[in-house]
Amino acid sequence: MPAAKGKFKVVVQQPSGGITYDLAEGAYAIEREALDPIGAEIVEVPAKTEEEFIAAAKDADAVIARNRRITAAVIKGLKNCKVIGLGSVGADTVDVDAATEAGIVVTNVPDVFIDEVADHTMAMFLAAHRRLRLMHQLTVDAKWTEGRPYFKDIPRLYGQTIGLIAFGNVAKAVARRCHAFGLRVIAYDPFLAELEMTAVGVEPVTSLIDLCQRSDFLSMHAPLNSETHHMMSDKQFKAMKKSAIFINNGRGPTVDEKTLIEALKQREIAGAALDVFEQEPVDPMNPLLHMDNVIVTPHIASATARMAPETRRRLGREIATVLQGKWPRSAVNPGVLPRTSLIRWQPYPMGRGPNR
Repeated sequence: MPAAKGKFKVVVQQPSGGITYDLAEGAYAIEREALDPIGAEIVEVPAKTEEEFIAAAKDADAVIARNRRITAAVIKGLKNCKVIGLGSVGADTVDVDAATEAGIVVTNVPDVFIDEVADHTMAMFLAAHRRLRLMHQLTVDAKWTEGRPYFKDIPRLYGQTIGLIAFGNVAKAVARRCHAFGLRVIAYDPFLAELEMTAVGVEPVTSLIDLCQRSDFLSMHAPLNSETHHMMSDKQFKAMKKSAIFINNGRGPTVDEKTLIEALKQREIAGAALDVFEQEPVDPMNPLLHMDNVIVTPHIASATARMAPETRRRLGREIATVLQGKWPRSAVNPGVLPRTSLIRWQPYPMGRGPNR
């Protein structure tokens, strides 16, 4: 494919037919608000294979990480790339270590839809706690009097304990909402100073198992990486209360789904509320879709009318910032030594960025 005519070439995988998470509507008008003024042209690549994508993107100044995983092989083939832009909080679709080694800055949008995900978390666990899926079906089936017996063992919400796995931006927003409901909030995050939790009325817990044992509701908010993959597995589910509910609006693979299914089948926990799955789109035969003590949504927690335009606008601004030799507002890999010497690199304390 010929190089773009603009000063900078920004490559993105062309969306395929069928189900797609592409939000650019073909014209990329919102992204271009920041890119057009610096002479950056977006080039859609209709690559069917990784090799085709590499061939088309090898001279790109930037890559938008959408519709294709940006693997170590892709990154190795990017000979001129300064920045890989993500329109999401999570960075698991990009091999960040490979990008860091190559001197490529990876940007994301960690603070655009925090409130939306926190609201969805509350909606999901309240629906699970009040057994709304089952109550809806009983009402539809004209079983009007059969709902109350299910609540004989369900405690009032006030005074219950919610445990948060990781205490990043979404977890902080969830904690604020939980306090309004009279919940005790505890959290496990070995990478965060305890004072950041106690300052907002959250009790720090130094062991994940301890968090599992104490929580009436357990909500997953950890990012997906090699350390958090299957962070919740058999040992952790067995440590939970039989009356507890597990919530995951973060990343599906942080949970060993087979052990979650088994824990629900064996009544080792009372229920689950899930917006994400280990494999997506989720298999229609997945047992989690067919349990009356599980409520599910299709990875939609962040979605509102505001989400698409704001993430796209921020994505464009971040790419434009790096291409102009400046440090972006949000970098997944703040310790990277950028390929371009124009970027004024300032490491963050303890190797951590501003967006965790």
